[in-house]
Amino acid sequence: MSVPRTFRRGLIAVGSALALTMPLSGGVAGAEPPGIPDEATARAQLGELTVAADGPMDGYDRELFPHWSDQGDSCNTREAVLRRDGTGVETGSDCYPTSGSWESPYDGATWSEPADVDIDHVVPLAAAWRSGAADWTTDRREQFANDLSAPQLIAVTDNVNQEKGDQSPDEWKPPAQDYWCTYASMWITVKHKWELTVDDAEKAALTEMLDAC
Repeated sequence: MSVPRTFRRGLIAVGSALALTMPLSGGVAGAEPPGIPDEATARAQLGELTVAADGPMDGYDRELFPHWSDQGDSCNTREAVLRRDGTGVETGSDCYPTSGSWESPYDGATWSEPADVDIDHVVPLAAAWRSGAADWTTDRREQFANDLSAPQLIAVTDNVNQEKGDQSPDEWKPPAQDYWCTYASMWITVKHKWELTVDDAEKAALTEMLDAC
């Protein structure tokens, strides 16, 4: 079901609170973002997305998507995802990890230093801007950039994330091809939830990636 444009901060706060109910130490091996749909659901959601050419980048600025917001318990969004996606994560009183490891599903690499890990916006902020977010309020863009209740944020190898940049799936795919199905499903459900558009090339690439399921 599509989320109406009247979706407000209260629902995000509830999802964020649930995501942060884990203790300050922990992390589950193979942890992944919540809400990843199965193939059939992803295909149905893809069929419901509006197909339209990308809009311009005029006026875009990352600061229009306030991110790494306070999530409570001394954690910001980045720290919350590091804690969720890592294995054996221990944190200090400031929520910054002091130990743990992170396996990046994009390339299969494992890291033990938080500095080697980026938190990827699966649908990049700039890609969202081009596909509808330019018309949002800053408050809604902040909700999108810190969405812990959908598969929009994931801990991955930093240079792989930097290589991705703001590219859509017709331009960039995870190096690990066995993750293509999951990645496409995540991308689709995020765009579906936030009522963002897809262009023809993007939709074709997502369809091809779902064929790997």
